[in-house]
Amino acid sequence: MSTLLPVAALPGHPRLTDDPLLVIAFCADWCGTCREFRPMLERIAAAHPDMLFAWADIEDDADIVGDIDVDNFPTLAIFKDGRTLHFGVSLPLEAVVSRLLESIALGGGKQRQVPGEVIELGSRLAG
Repeated sequence: MSTLLPVAALPGHPRLTDDPLLVIAFCADWCGTCREFRPMLERIAAAHPDMLFAWADIEDDADIVGDIDVDNFPTLAIFKDGRTLHFGVSLPLEAVVSRLLESIALGGGKQRQVPGEVIELGSRLAG
């Protein structure tokens, strides 16, 4: 069973009311790096049941992702309580991604300067 939710399952998801760290991977089916990234992110998600992980295919999930401009794949967006704490490209380097998530989780995070569309997605998902 996958530990990554499809991004379409996020709106109204009961775990969002618990205010977990929400990690969304923006990817594309045609992207080879994304295909490498997914099993790595699955392992990280399994190791962090306190966080909520979702997978967004920018083409298949365009109705949810909206106008978010993803320049390179995969791109991670990390939210907490609707605030955007991170938005950037991430290679399939498990130790680096794990360290990024742990750093954000421990530091509480401050909202970063990111595109307005990303901030809007976080606010919509937080409800």
